[in-house]
Amino acid sequence: MKNRGFEVVSAYHGQDIHLPRRKTAASAGYDIEAAEETVLAPHRVTIVPTGLKAYMPANEYLGIHVRSGFSVRQMVSCINDEGIIDADYYNNEANEGHIMVALYNHGDEPIIVPRGMRVAQGIFHAYRMIDGDEAGAGEKRRGGFGSTGVE
Repeated sequence: MKNRGFEVVSAYHGQDIHLPRRKTAASAGYDIEAAEETVLAPHRVTIVPTGLKAYMPANEYLGIHVRSGFSVRQMVSCINDEGIIDADYYNNEANEGHIMVALYNHGDEPIIVPRGMRVAQGIFHAYRMIDGDEAGAGEKRRGGFGSTGVE
């Protein structure tokens, strides 16, 4: 029985996408690589595809964080500080749950992100709901990236 983990989205099967791994026994984050070479334009947000999707229990989310060394050396950040991948994003109809990392280049020069570069790390988090929370009762996610709450 699967509990939490990563899979390659079907559009990237056979393209040597590496499943995220922790590098040390005490690492919290699973390193996530760029699935394609991407150029981060200066002072712009760029979406970096990973070729991955993540599954987890309904009371968890996957937090996406830019890797600290990349962030400090290149002046890059996640545009929304922490990307949130909800459990019901997995296998959604719009994009199969493809995780994409929204990066902002604070510098004045373009940054080339080569395919396979570790750009982010994913950390699984449990969360709690308030009494009487009925969110999702019967509802199914319909959209992909950035779709929660979109009418």
